[in-house]
Amino acid sequence: MPLKGPKKTAAIMQPTYLPWIGYFDLMDQADVFVILDSVQFARRSWQQRNRIKTSSGELMLTVPVLSKGKRDQRIDEVLIEPTAGFTNSHLNSIRLAYSKAPYFDALWPALSETLSSKTSKLIDLNLGLITLFQKRLGIKADIVRSSTLAAAGNKVDLLVAVCKEIGVNRYLSPLGSKEYIEENDLFADNDIELVYHEYRHPTYHQLHGPFLPHMSVLDLLMNEDGPRALEIIRSGRAAPAPDRAK
Repeated sequence: MPLKGPKKTAAIMQPTYLPWIGYFDLMDQADVFVILDSVQFARRSWQQRNRIKTSSGELMLTVPVLSKGKRDQRIDEVLIEPTAGFTNSHLNSIRLAYSKAPYFDALWPALSETLSSKTSKLIDLNLGLITLFQKRLGIKADIVRSSTLAAAGNKVDLLVAVCKEIGVNRYLSPLGSKEYIEENDLFADNDIELVYHEYRHPTYHQLHGPFLPHMSVLDLLMNEDGPRALEIIRSGRAAPAPDRAK
């Protein structure tokens, strides 16, 4: 069914710690980027960890969280372990890895301030970093937290409900969600165009030897200026692929 009116696109993603560059390519193509923080938290997921490149190879940085007795907690409820002291450890690792990078001095003050914020919740830390990187890259999408919406449901039902509540008629989905999305026709039934995000990781200048893909966007921003970094992110973009299941 043809869309009514101009296209307005949403992308919906869980809040990642120090996200990779593909996360921001999704954001860059959206009018509204929804942080899906109203679903169950998954331990040892990208919600609390990510990778940077060091002189010894990739290093995983993990935010310790309180999980005992909290099996069914939502993402927006997750508390950072208050006695773990991870902030200094992460900042020291980032400084050691990137102090000689071209844009370390430009990014470091805001990054260290955000990482050192006295927030108790993981969502607030992640959202602070995501918006910091968004601003540095110059991405204009509006950010909305799903926990502030009335939309409810599971899997595709929730995605469609969010799209309807925020008033979009086009949904840009990560390719990895294709299998469960195409179990039914809910987007078409609700007059929402469904397209898939296809991304081929670009290369760029890195420190510390041969190129390593799928690092945190922090790696790119330390090595390239913001506008140039956004150009690099966009260079990996294939045209969004329409849903061909119909």
